[in-house]
Amino acid sequence: MKSNFKKVISTFAALAVTAASYTAAMPVGAVGSGNADTFPYTIEAEDMEGASVWTNNYGPAPKNTSGEGFFYLTGGSASFTVTVPEDGMYTITARCAQVLDKNGRQESIAVNGIKRMKNMPYSEEWVDFSFGSFRLNKGVNTIEFINEYGYMAIDTVTVSATPKHDYTLAEGTLTDKNATPEAKSLMAYLKSVYGSHIIAGQQEIYGGGHGGNYEWENEYLKDLTGKVPAIRGVDFMNYNPLYGWDDGTTERCIEWATERGGIVTASWHINVPKDFKNYTLGDRLDWKECTYKNYQSGEGSKDFDTRNVVIEGTKEYEYFQLAIKDLAAQLTRLQDAGVPVIWRPLHEAQGNEGNYSDGTAWFWWGDRGAETYKQVWKLLYTTLTEEYGLHNLIWEFNSYDYTNSASWYPGDDYVDIVAYDKYNVEYNRGDGKSSGPNLLAIPAKFDALYALTNGKKMVAMAENDTIPALDNLVVEDAGWLYFCPWYDGGNDGGTAFLGAAYQDFDELKKIYQSDYCITLDELPVDLYTNGGSTPVPVQVEKLIGDANCDGKVDTLDAVLVMQYLANSKNYPLTEQGKANADVDGNGISSSDAQAIQKLAIGG
Repeated sequence: MKSNFKKVISTFAALAVTAASYTAAMPVGAVGSGNADTFPYTIEAEDMEGASVWTNNYGPAPKNTSGEGFFYLTGGSASFTVTVPEDGMYTITARCAQVLDKNGRQESIAVNGIKRMKNMPYSEEWVDFSFGSFRLNKGVNTIEFINEYGYMAIDTVTVSATPKHDYTLAEGTLTDKNATPEAKSLMAYLKSVYGSHIIAGQQEIYGGGHGGNYEWENEYLKDLTGKVPAIRGVDFMNYNPLYGWDDGTTERCIEWATERGGIVTASWHINVPKDFKNYTLGDRLDWKECTYKNYQSGEGSKDFDTRNVVIEGTKEYEYFQLAIKDLAAQLTRLQDAGVPVIWRPLHEAQGNEGNYSDGTAWFWWGDRGAETYKQVWKLLYTTLTEEYGLHNLIWEFNSYDYTNSASWYPGDDYVDIVAYDKYNVEYNRGDGKSSGPNLLAIPAKFDALYALTNGKKMVAMAENDTIPALDNLVVEDAGWLYFCPWYDGGNDGGTAFLGAAYQDFDELKKIYQSDYCITLDELPVDLYTNGGSTPVPVQVEKLIGDANCDGKVDTLDAVLVMQYLANSKNYPLTEQGKANADVDGNGISSSDAQAIQKLAIGG
């Protein structure tokens, strides 16, 4: 019998985050007091090690500094240390001004040696500029402003505990009002586990790789971890009007969902003819004469104009309609079999932040910029749902965290989930290492996608190389809905994303075997009929004072009660927790927190 749900996050990790978050409610320390155990903590910038006092800079000088003056980031770096009680996420904000570049200037900060850059807008007056949220470790941490591009005046720097994401904001309903019962049920289940669990996924190889063994990745993971991923990633690229051939993808999806009880996610590397000008619609081509690359990459079609895809009567429009027809035939087979799909078409459109003008966009669907891309997305959405009557799709949009990424978003009415593709082993590591697995949970990327829709859409890691470490995911509040490493080339060569260069095998086993991660054997039996089984309460008998329902009474229960009283939306209690927390039976109040504290110390 499959379990209904996995248990909540491991007690220790969750309590560590709770304790770190609680510091946000503590009294504010005096500026420059050096009391780094009180948050928010603020330091005068000129008091940082390596800083000097400035009262004027190159250009307009901001007025009314809070101390003797300010620190001007030029010629040398400056740093300070801060002590935190627990591992957790903290936001670093500087009161600063930048008068050198009206287009903004890249500024660098390093936290415990790990550097991050952010563009500081032009400002002649003091503004509060956030460098983002960072993980600080229990004990002493070093924060440094690095002189790379510099020329930024800093008055004060504040470190504050980062509020946890409110995962309850995510929508559990689909944009398609005619969604199938199976799609609605799957969406409800995803919503129910979002923020408290991560679902294991794995992309299968395609095109006959591994000698035609499409279970290679699953067998490999089962041997290594004892578990099989819950989500199967596939690609419908081979169903196309050019060289199209049936590689059994649709049959595998049906078997995966209906016989093995798994979840399907699908991408679509749809090809176009390289010599589009001389191509006759409907003709078959050798796959070597086809491409999904962008126009100016040297591999893309020189004659296929993405702008014409949305203009009826053009050759590009007619070709795209042929491609949709082939795709819809397979998606219809899935719908008829009762199989919903987390559908991720036209992915990585902003890859490399490329537009047609600079030729760096990865795929043809992104090579004419954001406005054209959104039109193509909406055309695909309406054609599949309205013309072909496909309502088994959960629409997933691939986003990035560039300054202009929001301009690529098709809109809340056309997107159900937003996703990021994590590849940071070779480039942009951010962990201070030069090679090997990169275990970061990339919370800054998660924050950016969460902010894209103000938390309304669930956020997934649709592709990745290294699976993030369990500890990083939990402590850094990076509540990715699922992960899904790209396929492993294995004995056929290619990118071995399940190999030692990309995966830390100990961490891989740890997350797969944890309560936090949901694997195939742990999906509910009513996944496609009732949104997943109703969770079984962790505790059925009342334990006075046990607000977090972990089976014991300690000071962290008192902390949780105080958080709940301050902000019940961000720090909710379960019904069982509320019953336990009401010590005196008169409703939950600060007196209950005091009573719980006494119980915890045996008073």
